Order: sequence, then structure tokens, then C-alpha cells
Amino acid sequence: MPPIDHPARPGDDMLGGGMPSASVAVPKTGNWFKRLLAFTGPGYMVAVGYMDPGNWATDIAGGSKFGYLLLSVILLSNLMAIVLQALSARLGIVTGWDLARACRERCSRPVCIGLWIACEIAIIACDLAEVIGTAIALNLLFGIPLIWGAVISAVDVFLIFLLMGRGFRALEAFVIALLLVIFGCFAIQMVLAQPDLAELFAGFIPKAEVVTNPEALYLAIGIIGATVMPHNLYLHSSIVQTRAYPRTDEGRRIGLRWAVTDSTIALTLALFVNAAILITAATVFHKAGKTDVVEIEQAYHLLSPMLGVGMASMLFGVALLASGINSTVTATLAGQIVMEGFLRLRLPGWIRRLLTRGLAIIPVIVVTSIYGAQGTAKLLVLSQVILSMQLPFAIVPLVRFVSDRKLMGDFVTGPILTALAWGIVLLIIVLNGVLLVGAFGD
Repeated sequence: MPPIDHPARPGDDMLGGGMPSASVAVPKTGNWFKRLLAFTGPGYMVAVGYMDPGNWATDIAGGSKFGYLLLSVILLSNLMAIVLQALSARLGIVTGWDLARACRERCSRPVCIGLWIACEIAIIACDLAEVIGTAIALNLLFGIPLIWGAVISAVDVFLIFLLMGRGFRALEAFVIALLLVIFGCFAIQMVLAQPDLAELFAGFIPKAEVVTNPEALYLAIGIIGATVMPHNLYLHSSIVQTRAYPRTDEGRRIGLRWAVTDSTIALTLALFVNAAILITAATVFHKAGKTDVVEIEQAYHLLSPMLGVGMASMLFGVALLASGINSTVTATLAGQIVMEGFLRLRLPGWIRRLLTRGLAIIPVIVVTSIYGAQGTAKLLVLSQVILSMQLPFAIVPLVRFVSDRKLMGDFVTGPILTALAWGIVLLIIVLNGVLLVGAFGD
């Protein structure tokens, strides 16, 4: 049975964020590499959220405090991300709806409003991490005070509109270029750090201490929250539709295959970056007995003297700035998609961006004024835990939709994939529950 035909509505040729549907041409013939290039882009836009400044805080804290222990959490969360993003792409390609619109069409009004509020909280938490990360990078590289760096981060809205005016492919190219900068910086850092490979690979094997140690568990949930980001599920289900694959069953199968390939490759890149940050912190700080390095600024100032290489800190700062700018682009698009999908409300992009960024800047300015850099570091890790708490509100509807035969037709997920997806949902809910019980128990 094919997927159901959804009634056309005004504006259905436009995706959330003002992006035209099927606007990027894809070749019908040619070698696999040429076709892969045509579909390459959405996965990297999504991968940005998996290596944003929030990841840096949790990865640095985890590496310095526990060495390679939490590498297993990074690997697990990345595998979970690959599965969930594949499901998100499936929903968008098969139904022609992004996840937010699917919630609007298939859920009651009160449930829909509740899911929208949860998602907006997640986007603000994500933006909070980006504001802090950008402000810290500007401070480290150019000496700009943190408060002014947070304020300056609001003007990135103009960069986004400049890129959007040049077409979606230009936006993707910009994002991929910055991702390559981040990748290159950490590849060099890894070589300079010279980690013990045997201990490194042992870190990818799960250990009970991750769950039994409250501090490790807190950071583990923060890593999951920083890696599997709720707004990325909404974003991916929309932007995969920018490809002009035939809107037939066969065309959807081809589009889905290439979309999943694209996101899997991109998320593997994100796995390397996240692991490299933790490995660098574990090798340089933990092994030297500095287990209290939890702030990005601390890591920046200690890297060069401890590695004995002057450029180490500069590479770290450049990668952080690239990460903050990149995350801004995708968070803006996700915010537009969520608002339009849930509420059918289309605000001018600059208004939407300034609203979200303003809500993120206020706590950064307040905390920085009162507690200084140490306060922003704790706020950064907290934002990632908040993101993890919001995850079930995005993944439960997603898994429910893609396993619904009436909605998905022949593209419905099979029993094994459905069971795996619900297993991921259960794991995240249980981990969040353990964290909450521990917090109230203290």
C-alpha cells in the first residue's frame, strides 16, 4: 500500500524557513559519486548540531575528569543519532511533511501545543550553547569581553540571510566548509596529543561506572543531550525535501537511500570530532592529573603549554568559533521549521532569529555578570542536560509516525527497526529518570 495522499494546501511547494521544495536538481543517471554529491548537504547541516559548543563543554569535562571512560557514551549516542536521523529523513521523504507538521496533522491541538513548547525550550537551550561558545571564542581569539561577545553573536542573523539569498546550496557549502575547518583543527590536535591507542580503543567499550558514578552519569546524559539534538529531527525531515527526486515510490526509495547515506557519512565525521575533543582532554589533562578542567577557557589556555606547541590553543579557538557560527545557521532554520510546522505561523526570519537569540543572550549576560566564566561553563553543561530532557518529546512522535502503516504505507519501518527505535526511546527516558532521581535525592 502506498503512502496516503496528503491534501495540498497553499504554500505546500515551500518548506519551513522559506526554502523551496525540490529546488536542488539530482541526476537521474551517472556514477554513484556524482549522485552522492547531489544529495550531499542535508546530513552535514544536521551534523553541525552534533559538534556544537555544547558538545565541547561536556566532552572536555568528561575527558579531563574520567579519561577515556565516556568514549563509549559518545559512540552510543552517535549510533542512536544515525538511526534517529534516518527515521527523520524517512518521514520527510515519504510523507512530504516535516516532523512539526506531522505532529500538527496527526496529534490533538493540546498535544501539539505541548510538543511545540518543548521543542522551543530545546531550541533556546541549543542557542544558549551557541551564544556561550561564540562569546568564548571571540574572547579567546580577540580579547572581546564575554558579555559583548554574547551581544555580538546576535548579528549573525545577517550572515544567514546573505547566505539564504544565494540559494540553499550556497548555505550547505558554507556549512560544509566550516565543518572541514573544525575537522582539520582536531585532526592536528589528535596528532599533537599522541594518545595511547590501546587505552583509547578500550574507552569505546561500555563500563558500569558510567551509570553507577553520579558525576559520570550526569556528563553522560549531557553528552547524549549534546549529540542527539531534538531540533535536528525537525530540521532533517524538512531539508531532505529540497532534493528534486521524483515524487513516486521508486523516487522516494532512491531519495531515502541517498539521504541516509549522506547523514551517516556526516554523522561519522561528527563522531570523530566529538571523540577527538574528549580524547584530547583525556590525553592532555586527565593523564597529567588535571581532572578539574571543565571550562573551555581552561582548555584553551592549558593546551599550548601542556602540549608544547604554540599553535594548539589557536587551532582550538578557531574550531570553536567555526562551530558557534555553523550552529547558528542550522538553529535558525530549525526554529523557522518548528514554528511554521506546529503553528502554521510564518514570521520574518530576522524577527524569529532575534527572538530566539534574545532569550538565549539574557541568561548568558546575567550569569556572566554575576559568576564570570565559571558560571557560563556550568550553564553550558546544564543546557545540554536540558536538551536531553526534551528528547523524548521529539523522538516519541517520530517513532510513532514512521511505524504507522496508514501514514507510511510500504515505507513503514519493519519490526526490527521499530523495536530498535523504541529501545532508543526507552534508554533515553530511563537515563533521564535516573538523573532526576539522583538530583532530587541529593
